[in-house]
Amino acid sequence: MNTEAVLFDLDGTLADTLPLIVQTYRKVFRDMKIPWGDNDVVKLIGLPLAEIARRFVGKSEPRFVELYQYYYQLEHDRLTKLFPGTYEMISRLKNMGLKLGVVTSKGKPVTLRTIAYTGLDCLMDVVVTAHDIVKPKPDPESLLNALAALETAADRSVLVGDSSFDILTAQNAGARALGVTWGLDSREELAKLAPDGLLDSWEEISLYL
Repeated sequence: MNTEAVLFDLDGTLADTLPLIVQTYRKVFRDMKIPWGDNDVVKLIGLPLAEIARRFVGKSEPRFVELYQYYYQLEHDRLTKLFPGTYEMISRLKNMGLKLGVVTSKGKPVTLRTIAYTGLDCLMDVVVTAHDIVKPKPDPESLLNALAALETAADRSVLVGDSSFDILTAQNAGARALGVTWGLDSREELAKLAPDGLLDSWEEISLYL
């Protein structure tokens, strides 16, 4: 398929951090006395933290963000791990000569900490975070910026993610979209967006490259 570059979302795709994220939001909501609804925040994961904060607390956004970053960093190393087979899959793609990168709505400091902690930093050719763009997913800016850095055309690239935001970002950029079924959105939710493929395991990724 003439694939030159494979880009990945981070949380819920490469890194099993969704429990950490939900736990962190619960603590912030508790401290700020915001009523907790099980799906109110969960379905917004994938958007930048500041945008989520504005939806719930408006002008108190800086305090929300400060608390979130504090609690997240506090438990990061204990609760952060890669999904099974992730490091091996990334290594295989690297050995195939593919350009690799991370395109995430997470902020830069925590993104860099996560990929360093999991050992992925030495395998990635580009990392684009919420601090590097103006328009977040599903706007294609983050993916297009990554592709520009890799000097790769969108139609020769694939974006792999676990949420509707990732699928739509790829489609809006003119790239192929692959969804993973072990993250935020269910197989059924992802299928509704007609991605180019759905992965139930990393072994299947080679079928789409």
